[in-house]
Amino acid sequence: MAKLHFKYGAMNSGKSTALINTAYNYSERGLAVAIIKPEIDTKGENTIVARAGLSREVDILASREMDIREEVGLYIARRALDPLHCVLVDESQFLEPEQVDQLFEVAKLDDISVIAYGLRTDFRTKLFRGSMRLLELADNIEKLPTMCRCGSQAEFNCRSINGSFVFDGQQVAIDGEDETSYDSLCGVCYTDEREKAEKIQQH
Repeated sequence: MAKLHFKYGAMNSGKSTALINTAYNYSERGLAVAIIKPEIDTKGENTIVARAGLSREVDILASREMDIREEVGLYIARRALDPLHCVLVDESQFLEPEQVDQLFEVAKLDDISVIAYGLRTDFRTKLFRGSMRLLELADNIEKLPTMCRCGSQAEFNCRSINGSFVFDGQQVAIDGEDETSYDSLCGVCYTDEREKAEKIQQH
């Protein structure tokens, strides 16, 4: 029986690169894959762009209302795939919980392996809705490590706007848009930056 996998990590942990490499490995062996990305992630539009420079076109751009299991079935029919071996999902933290349920059904009812890559928490250290459901349902959960600027392992995503770290705001702000960027920080560095920001606000 196929499994639902969740591979998470902070920003810069190579999630998109891993997805693209996995897709290549399947394709090199003549095994069909379908790549899904939530449309809320406007970076790269219908293409997954990894920081290492790799890119891969998306097969299904998922709206919040989309039934992903149904769309995967339509994709299989359009491409006359027999069989589809794996579904790969980028930025899976942006999925709705119901869509994660649908991915679970793709694995368990349709017997197609699903590998979802994404962030666990946002810049406020709060779980994304999609990630929460993946943590609840996934057969396998794997952390992809990355390094903080201090050399420790990074755990958190710290948002900056115009070069200044911020700790309040909307959960979703796409990297590279409206002067928004992210750094991957360990718990110590994240706490230090939050305390600095709080002191600035007090003055």
